[in-house]
Amino acid sequence: MYTILDIETTGGKYNEEGITEIAIHKFDGHEVVDEFISLINPEKEIQPFVANLTGINNKMLRNAPKFHEVAKRIVEITEDAVLVAHNAQFDYRILRTEFRRLGYNFERKTICTVDLAKNLMPDAESYSLGKLVRSLGIPMSDRHRANGDALATLKLFKLLLAKDTHKTIIKEVVREETHGELSQRQLDLVEQMPSETGVYYMHDKKGEILFLGKSTNIKKRVNQHFTTNGDRARQLQKETKSITFEKTGSELVALLKEHEELLKNKPKYNPNTRKKRFQGLYLHTNADGYYIFKIGLQKKEATYITTFNSQLSATNFLKKITEEFHLCAKLNGLEPLNVSNGVDQQHHCSGACNGQESAAEYNQRVLKAIEKYSIADKSLLIVDKGRQIGENSAILIKKGSLQGCGYFDLNHQINNIPILESIITPMISDASTNHIIDSYLRKKRVKKIIALNS
Repeated sequence: MYTILDIETTGGKYNEEGITEIAIHKFDGHEVVDEFISLINPEKEIQPFVANLTGINNKMLRNAPKFHEVAKRIVEITEDAVLVAHNAQFDYRILRTEFRRLGYNFERKTICTVDLAKNLMPDAESYSLGKLVRSLGIPMSDRHRANGDALATLKLFKLLLAKDTHKTIIKEVVREETHGELSQRQLDLVEQMPSETGVYYMHDKKGEILFLGKSTNIKKRVNQHFTTNGDRARQLQKETKSITFEKTGSELVALLKEHEELLKNKPKYNPNTRKKRFQGLYLHTNADGYYIFKIGLQKKEATYITTFNSQLSATNFLKKITEEFHLCAKLNGLEPLNVSNGVDQQHHCSGACNGQESAAEYNQRVLKAIEKYSIADKSLLIVDKGRQIGENSAILIKKGSLQGCGYFDLNHQINNIPILESIITPMISDASTNHIIDSYLRKKRVKKIIALNS
C-alpha cells in the first residue's frame, strides 16, 4: 500500500516552514482507495514569492484547519503504507517537523519518485516534476498546488511501477510489510485478487518472487494454485506469504510481461525458461518464379514469416491461408504436384502449378497473405484494452522488433512519437516475443493496429 503525498509550505528558514496545503492519495498499486486534501492554516505568514508561485495567500488560510486538527486523519491514512513523493526527503521532513511540534514521532517508509525516475529513466532531460511529466505526455493541472502535484506524481509512479520489470519496488514493499507466518491470511489471499487480466507474483516472507504467471482471471488462477495437489504445489503453497498483481487490461501485454519478467527474475517455482525452437514458415521462390511456402525448424540465419509451436499447427495454418488467398496447394507442398494437371478446384487454385496463372499475379496474393499474418520488418503500434476505463495499452514494434509496452489516456500521446517512446517500458525482443505477438494476432482481436513510418 502506498500514500502519494504532496505538501505546499510557507517557505522561510529551514525547519521553520509551515504547511499551507496537503494532498494524500492512498494507492493500493492499482487504484486510489482513499484521499485527503486540505488547506492548512500554518499560523505564520507566507513568503511573497511562495504566494506568487502557488496562488495560496494568507487570506485563503484564515479559516482553514490548523495542523493539529488534521493530524489524526494524516496518521490514519498513512498507516501501514509507504509514503511516495517527488523529492520525498523534503515532504517527509516537513511532515515529521509538524508532528514533532505536537510531541508525536511520525515515522513511515518512503519512496522518492525522483530517485526512481533516475534509475528507470536515465536518459530523461530533467527530473523536475513539471518537465518530467510533460515529457511523458502526462496531463497536469494546478501546478504548485498540492493536489495537482500529487495527482501528477501518482500518474508518474504508476508509469514507474510498469517500467520496473525487475519488481524492485514491489519486492522491497512486500519485504517491509510482511511479518511472520501468514497461514491465516493465506485463506484470504484469493479474495484479494481481481477477476481481471494481468500478471501475478507469489512472494516468500522476504519478498522474493517464488512464482509468477499471467491470466485473464487472476483470482481463478491463484485459487487453482491453492487447490492443486502434488509435492511441488504444496511446497509453493507453504512458502507463499503474499501475492501481488499487476493489471494489464490486454492479454497480449500480460503474455509479453510474463515472458520478460520470467527471464529477469527466474522465480524458484517456474519451469526453466530455456529457449524454444519454433517451427518457422519460410518463403522461397521456385525455378519458375513462383513464391512458395515451406515449413521447417527456426534457424538464426534464415528470415521466417511467422512461427508455430508445432509442425502440425504450421501445416494447418498453411492450409488456412492457401484457401483464404486462393493459393496453390501443390506449390505449397500440401498436395503432390502430379495428382492432376487441371485447375485445383478444391483450393480454388487458378492454375499456378501448371502455368495457367502468371507468377506476378500469383505472387501478389502470396504477399497479401504475408502482409496480413506477419509482423516481420513492420513498424506497428498495437492498441488494445487498458487497465481502466479511458485508458489504452500500446505495444510498439519497429522493423519487426518489439520495443516495449505502455499505457496512454490521450491520443496526442501516441501521435507524438517522442512522447510515445518515453511512456513505453522497453522490453526484450527475441524469437519468443515475435512468436507471442504473431500467435496472438492470428487467434484474437485487438482494438486496432496502426502502421508507423519506419
